[in-house]
Amino acid sequence: MVAAFVLVLLVPLVLLAVFTRVNTWLIGRRNPPAGVFAEVGGVRLHHVHLPAPHGDLPPVVFIHGASANLNDQMMPMRPLLESRAEMLFLDRPGHGWSGRAKGHESQREQAAMIAALMDRLGIGPAIIVGHSFGGSIAAAFALTFPQKTKGLLFLAAATHPWPGGKTSWYYSLTRMPVIGWLFSETVVSVAGSWQMRRATECVFAPNPMPDDYITQAQIPLVLRPGAFRSNAADVEGLYGFALANAPRYREIAAPAVVISGNADTVVYEEIHSLGLARDIPTAELVWVRNMGHKPDWIAPDLAVAAIEKLAGSPRDLQAMARQVEVRIAGDKFSPGCEPTANPGGEFAGI
Repeated sequence: MVAAFVLVLLVPLVLLAVFTRVNTWLIGRRNPPAGVFAEVGGVRLHHVHLPAPHGDLPPVVFIHGASANLNDQMMPMRPLLESRAEMLFLDRPGHGWSGRAKGHESQREQAAMIAALMDRLGIGPAIIVGHSFGGSIAAAFALTFPQKTKGLLFLAAATHPWPGGKTSWYYSLTRMPVIGWLFSETVVSVAGSWQMRRATECVFAPNPMPDDYITQAQIPLVLRPGAFRSNAADVEGLYGFALANAPRYREIAAPAVVISGNADTVVYEEIHSLGLARDIPTAELVWVRNMGHKPDWIAPDLAVAAIEKLAGSPRDLQAMARQVEVRIAGDKFSPGCEPTANPGGEFAGI
């Protein structure tokens, strides 16, 4: 009887583990590296470096959010800035095709690896662009390496403590000893593949997700067990970082622009974006009505204008934001994609 019970438990787990291994291989084959590798801090960092010898803008370094990789920002931003600015897109440690070692979970460590990669590539002071979770690393970068920070662009950033400090249950579960490893090696790939499109549509909501976004941005890479565990570790550590470092944001002297929609379904824009605008003395808040969590894809022209302003060019970002609002005024939430209008205690992450 006991043997039969154990068999009933083991067979599904074995089947799920086999599916995960096969799916992991298929995801890798379908989403190959877009760039090259450099060893930094004992791990290989995957990156795309685009020089611009005759560009009119300073270097720009892009830091992606949770559940993402370098393609998430490169797809919308590269065509608009190529030849104008030297650009660096990278997979953060443990994400995309980058390796990860113990100690790479903190924002300060990841910022240090980005700074080291910049030195390796000969990239001087840069405008640092952080989306979502990447905003917390951009803030850590500015605090740790002010001499390398020419400006800061925060896009739907996650940077401040939120009520309760909770994260989505699957991140908390993944961080549990043994059970978390088993969960990531069996359930995540199946459930994630099934839910990915719907979940990603809600990240964009109320704005429509581009039909080819998941493919272009290579989002399935996060469903590989190691990447999912790295992602969970990052998100679970965000609250502690924000609690300790938000009081220090007033020390940031670099010019900053904060772009945020008022209909974000992922982060509490009333806490993070308004907090950045309040705490960073140099920050300009660009508030866009009816925009969700993806200003880099929904309003890349506004993001480029912000980069130009950070570089010293006169740009009326508020007027541009009003133009974006007209463009997206008809976008509506679909059922199941509710905005985080009233902060209640959970960070979902992207």
